[in-house]
Formats: sequence, C-alpha cells, structure tokens
Amino acid sequence: MLLFLVLLLVGCSEATHFLGTMMTYYPAETLSNGSISVILRYKLNFVSCIDFDIWQCSGNCGTENQTLTLTKVEEISGEWCQREGAITHRLPNNTGFQTVLAGGNWINNIQNSVVSWRAVTNVELRTRSDIGKPNTSPQTTILPALRIPSNCPKIIDLLAFDPDGDEVKCRYGNTTESECNPCNPPSVLILSSTCSLNFTANNSPSSSSDVPYAVQLVMEDFPTQNINLTQNDGSQEMKTTSDAISKIPLQFVLKVAPAIPSCTEGLYLPRFIFPTPNHRDQLHASVGQALEIHISAVATASTIANLRYSGPYNVVKNSLGSGNFTLTWTPSASEEGQSHAICFTVQANVSSSLYDSELRCVIVTVAHTPTPTTTPTQTNTITPVTTAANRTITTTANITNTTTPTTTPSTAHIAPTSLPAPNTTTPLTNTAFFTTENTTTTPMASTPNITFFTTENTTTTRMASTQAATTSDPGPEYIIALNMKISTTLSLENDEDTIISLIKNKLVEEGLPSSITVRLLSGNQLVVTTASP
Repeated sequence: MLLFLVLLLVGCSEATHFLGTMMTYYPAETLSNGSISVILRYKLNFVSCIDFDIWQCSGNCGTENQTLTLTKVEEISGEWCQREGAITHRLPNNTGFQTVLAGGNWINNIQNSVVSWRAVTNVELRTRSDIGKPNTSPQTTILPALRIPSNCPKIIDLLAFDPDGDEVKCRYGNTTESECNPCNPPSVLILSSTCSLNFTANNSPSSSSDVPYAVQLVMEDFPTQNINLTQNDGSQEMKTTSDAISKIPLQFVLKVAPAIPSCTEGLYLPRFIFPTPNHRDQLHASVGQALEIHISAVATASTIANLRYSGPYNVVKNSLGSGNFTLTWTPSASEEGQSHAICFTVQANVSSSLYDSELRCVIVTVAHTPTPTTTPTQTNTITPVTTAANRTITTTANITNTTTPTTTPSTAHIAPTSLPAPNTTTPLTNTAFFTTENTTTTPMASTPNITFFTTENTTTTRMASTQAATTSDPGPEYIIALNMKISTTLSLENDEDTIISLIKNKLVEEGLPSSITVRLLSGNQLVVTTASP
C-alpha cells in the first residue's frame, strides 16, 4: 500500500507541469564520405527547472551527443521555467530522421481537453538542388505562456523565419499524424497559414482568474520553386511549392486573464516605444562581441512589471527602470553562420493581474568577427529623449582639414534613458544620437579628396533609411542626429559647394532622401535637414 501511494504522488506531480516546447535544426558539416552532422536546438517549458523530458529519435539517427544540456533561459517563480538544450547527430549519410517528445501532462485546467504532450520534428538533410546544401528548418521561438485580457481582441504574430528563403506556414497539429496527443485547437484562436493567431474575445469565457489553453502548432517550410532533394546514393525526390520540406513543433500556453477597463495599448496594456526593434527585424552580431537590444514600453494606467523573453540560454536581461530594459547576447564560435530568434513581451500589473504587451521577435544572424583591415566594426550610442520638434531630421558633422586620416579600433555601447509617460501635452519626439567614437576611415572611392570617418552597420543604415524610428506609433515627430567626422584636403573657403555636394551624395547613398538640404555653420559644422512628409 505504501508503495502504491508513493507512485500515485509522483504521478500527480508529473501530471501538471508542462507548458510547451519548440525545436529547430541546422546542418553543421558534410564530409566527403557522405556523412553529415546536424545540430538540433530545442526549448522545454515546465513549471519548475527540475522537470524534464527527452526527445526520442527514430530513423537514420547515427550517433547522438547532447552538446548543450538543459540550461535555463528564464524562470518565473511559481509559473514557468524555460530551458534550452542542443543535440548533435552525426549521421553516416544524408537520409533524414524524426525525433519525438512525448509524456504527460500539461498544466492543470487546460480548457481544450489536452492532457498528455507530444511534439514531432522531421529533419530533412538531403542536398537541395536550389542551394546545393542540406535544408535548414524554420527558425522561431516562443515564451512558455502569453497572457491576454478576456475582453480584448488580439493578433499574436508568431515569428517564422527561414534561412533558406523558403515560405513558412503554420497549422495546428494533426492527431492522425500523431503530432500531438490529442490535437484539439483552442476555440478562442483562429490560426492563419502565415503564423498569426487571432484571439476572438467574444468567444472567451469570463473569469476572475487565468484560463489556460494549450496551443499545439506545426511550422513547415515550402520551397518557392520546384526543387530536387538528392540522397548520397544518387536517388532524388522532387518537392513542389505545395510540399513541405521539414516540420518543427511550436507549443505554448495561452492564458486568458480577467477583463480590463480599456484595450487601448499604452493605458493598461503596455505599448512599445522607440528604440524597441520592430517585430521580425533582422539584426546582425559578431562572434565574441556583445549585441545589445534596447526595449522600452509605457502604460499610464498600470505598472510596468517586467520583461519576459525567450532566446539563446546566455542572453542577459537588465532592467533600467521606467519601462526600459536591455537584452544582451554574445554569440560563440559554434553559432557562426546561424540565425537565432529572440522574442519578448513586457508585462503590466493591473490590480494584481498581469497582462502581456504584443509579442515582438527579432532574428539575429551571427557572423565571424571581422578583422580591422577588412570590415570595420561599429560603435553607436542611442539615447532616447523627449523634446519639441519641427518635424525635421538633422545631421551634424564636424569637418576638419587634414591630409593624413588615421585608423583606430572601435567599440559599441547603447544606453537609453528614461522616457516620460505619453500623457503629456507636449508632442512626443524620439531622438537618437548616433555618435561614432574611434572609428575606421572609409574613403569614398570616387572622391579621393574627401574622407568620411564612418562605420558600416545595418542598425545605423536602418535608422537612417527608416527615419520615423522602427516602432509602431513612436509619436508625432522625431529627430535623428548623426555625429560624423569628415577629413578633406579641399579648402573650406574655396571649395564649399564641392564639399557640400559630396557630403549630400554620400548621405543620400546611406539612406537619407534626395530632398535633403545641406549647409555649413560656423565652427566647421554641417547641418543636413529634411522636412517630414
């Protein structure tokens, strides 16, 4: 009898702790003898960090090595713990395989009658005729739980990125294909093939506490043209644009929370503001160098509680106060050439209930650290402030006469300051100062008499070309200021028009509109201004 009671207690503990999973894969190496290795990265979401489960491989599994044991990404005490793991399979040939996660059970009170968990990944490694290498799965991630108010319609736009350029589609898991156990879609969600979930508030139950639903999705990649997949023995299979190449699971919990007085973002629900990246932004990082992502949100009728995120296990979160946060990630050499997803929400506290902002995700592509003699590195400082403006964009550059430009290394840091609440009567203006410190000279090939001390970086280019910042509703006006050192052998007294023309051409080349006006001020300062449309 005692043994029976112990087993029963263990079973009860295991029956209420799962909050979903996800899996992606990258082919790592193909050898001349036809053998191939592939890296599978996955996340497991449980109530606590002591719970776990194991993926079971079937088919051409080769030798398996757990290259990253389950390592905590983020833990919300008493609610969930997300951990990341990685498995490397070394296969004798490029035949694919399947791996399955199955067990029980999901957390208590799941409304769509899902008890046991099951998730399936199909790994395709045959050589593609369009890119000449094995397939890479879609890249994505998700938080273990998303919490939204019961009375607010909402669209949850999931991240779906494919490094091979394939079209990514989402669908609910299919019970007949044993992709979940069982596959009961939530009645409160409508899924589009483009991986958006539409929450229909009118169909959701009214409750004074959270009501959870298990969301069990399958994400697949489809070629944009007919391709052939070639096996080591020469046999081929055609994949049309209607045929999925691989599939990965994406599972999490949707928590429908009590109703709130208003669904307007920025009141009770947090609203992202500059310099938060846009959803699906593609960022770039170098091996061994820290990438810092700044996130800011406001909510005037509630209290910003925290930032929740999902990404690589070694992302570091910092809170700067007043709704400002940073996520910092330093990629390792093993991640070179890969793309990694980072998703986040900001939560607000309303009468002891927590509510998530919209879900935002970015993709970070990792490159090898460039040498100073080839590709210069980037330094910039972003400082959001609030001020009045005349709907202009102003770029200021210091100009000096010199015949010997110098080259020095560069560093990078981004430090936001607090943003006041948006209920002020002064129009909100987002100002970013991009200051180049100790930069590397980049001469203009067609103009040997003038040198721009600038850096090449996608963030700077994106900010210059998308002048109204990169977030929804950033405020009615904005200013972007760029400090740039310019060296020239031309005379400021005799060649002013030539200098202005060369600078204007360079700034237009970097993304500013051709309608900009350029003028020199005293103290060798240049001001470039364009009126907002």
